[in-house]
Amino acid sequence: MATGSGSLMWFRKGLRIHDNPALERASGASSFLYPVFVIDPRYMAPDRRAFSPGSSLAGLNRIRFLLESLSDLDSSLRKLGSRLLVLKGDPGEVLVRCLKEWNINKLCFEYDTEPYYQSLDEKLKSFASSAGIETFSPVSHTLFNPADIIEKNGGRPPLSYQSFVKLAGKPLWESSTLNLSISSLPPIGDVGSMEISEVPTIIELGYSDSELVDETPFRGGESEALKRLKEFLPNKAWVANFEKPKGDPSAFDKPDTTVLSPYLKFGCLSSGYFYQCLNDVYRDVKKHTQPPVSLLGQLLWRDFFYTVAFGTPNFDRMKGNRICKQIPWDERDELLAAWREARTGYPWIDAIMVQLKKWGWMHHLARHCVACFLTRGDLFVHWEKGRDVFERLLIDSDWAINNGNWLWLSCSSFFYQYNRIYSPISFGKKYDPNGNYIRHFLPVLKDMPKEYIYEPWTAPLSVQTKAKCIIGRDYPKTVVGHDSASKECRRKMGEAYALNQRLNGSVSEQDLKNLRRKLEEDRTEEKI
Repeated sequence: MATGSGSLMWFRKGLRIHDNPALERASGASSFLYPVFVIDPRYMAPDRRAFSPGSSLAGLNRIRFLLESLSDLDSSLRKLGSRLLVLKGDPGEVLVRCLKEWNINKLCFEYDTEPYYQSLDEKLKSFASSAGIETFSPVSHTLFNPADIIEKNGGRPPLSYQSFVKLAGKPLWESSTLNLSISSLPPIGDVGSMEISEVPTIIELGYSDSELVDETPFRGGESEALKRLKEFLPNKAWVANFEKPKGDPSAFDKPDTTVLSPYLKFGCLSSGYFYQCLNDVYRDVKKHTQPPVSLLGQLLWRDFFYTVAFGTPNFDRMKGNRICKQIPWDERDELLAAWREARTGYPWIDAIMVQLKKWGWMHHLARHCVACFLTRGDLFVHWEKGRDVFERLLIDSDWAINNGNWLWLSCSSFFYQYNRIYSPISFGKKYDPNGNYIRHFLPVLKDMPKEYIYEPWTAPLSVQTKAKCIIGRDYPKTVVGHDSASKECRRKMGEAYALNQRLNGSVSEQDLKNLRRKLEEDRTEEKI
């Protein structure tokens, strides 16, 4: 047991040195500092029953990205005279053992709004309080404290971006200087009987070489995040003129966006530092885009979703979620599987799903297309099912933002113009008429002439033969006809909206069953 004052810095997200107030507090006035990361087997251990390589909670690309981020953090800590102490087990149980064994009198960790961490953190704070241990848990993953915004709004989260921005105003720390470096850290004390390991490799976690085929081109870590930031910030015109939702979703050699989302997700990049960097650029240019479409506007979108998620019980599901429309989605697992496994027969949709599987990332407009297609556009499959696939495969999968976007794109909340549907044929063609993106991610179609690449089923058999791609044999037939399917989806959405309005949102399971039966009967009558 170490003597003297000991601090424990528990890393979860916030995997960085720069602008890390929890680390700063942990290292101040401490004789010893224990920087800890706990590997939770639920998140890291292989689960062979899952539909893709990875654990029960995360795909392999995100696990790899996290390990790279931890290795980079360990390297940075070593330069400061410390290192990352990696432990394994249930985080709550492991942390309590550490606090007891190491005679800790100060526990520091970044505040987290996710329900899992809210519950865990309350238990840890309770134990620390009973043991006389000081706890410091600052808000540094977001620009604003979601609880403050909700309090300003009378106890409820604002449900529109505009009202959020008005309530939020400017961050309190906007004009203050962020601490971007630390010169040294206190030494690590005696670790006693605790089993400490290095950051493991993918193989050491129990994965096999055969599972490592699909590898994202994006490397994890604070060093990589700052490098990416420094690469595009000098291009002031691009930063100043950035305008979402514009951008080319088919650009894959050089993505038409920052690709900073996974670094923000894991806290390898401080959102506060990014915010200040953008404002520095804006001060140097004559004019720039404004929120909600600007780059700074994207950071505010992130905070908006964090705030709504934090203040909305059952935010991650339809049932019991007061801001979510109750819709009788179809239970058709074969359509979900076709979408997930890139077998819809629509090359633009399937290419995006292949990119998701291989890279763990795709452009935001590509995400919009496949989410709309699965839900209200064509297949009428529950948004929660699509959310689960994204949650698993995306390297930037973020609980608040992923759920928020699926609620939005399925017209279940936030956005209600369900008649506006992304075409699985014409939308991609607008950006990439030659179909280079499709040819790259679906090589089976690489020799298909460009006039047929988005609709290969329309190609004469002689053309399919020459392209070595027979539809129905080498590449699947379409699972639905877009025109008829989208018309049917609009009809179902219209009926569901009318039901929600009639019952003032208090739609029961039985109400949904009745509507589902009515929709099926109407469809049968139409066929007759």
